[in-house]
Amino acid sequence: MSEKTWMGRIYLKEEGGYKIIIKSLTHYKKRLQTIHASPEVKEAAAMFAPVLQSQAKKRIPMIESAKTNIERFLVDSKLYEPLEQDLEIIEKALECRKSDIEKVENTSDEYFVKLLENVSESKKDLPEIENALNKIKIYSE
Repeated sequence: MSEKTWMGRIYLKEEGGYKIIIKSLTHYKKRLQTIHASPEVKEAAAMFAPVLQSQAKKRIPMIESAKTNIERFLVDSKLYEPLEQDLEIIEKALECRKSDIEKVENTSDEYFVKLLENVSESKKDLPEIENALNKIKIYSE
């Protein structure tokens, strides 16, 4: 991305950060695939729903690409440059998962409960998500 050294390489591989990132990317994809059933979309004006769904469809291939790049990186850690390009989608995925976990805690909406599947296990991911977001923030500064 630039002349910076991305310390996230160490976090991803040696610290096992790839696990929460893959989990968050998978969650984000599922969220986008079911966006039509989301309470936010249902509450949004009818004209915004198709726009949101269109944007969601465009992001799904980006999520798949990021997951593939992580898998390649785990096999060969020299292949980190594509991951730097995926930082935005990775960050969005982490923020989405964090937000949805918090929404379950605050609203108990059935949509979010079904989306997360195991709410109690998902809540345990919050510190890991926060750590991953901090690692990305350190790089971005």
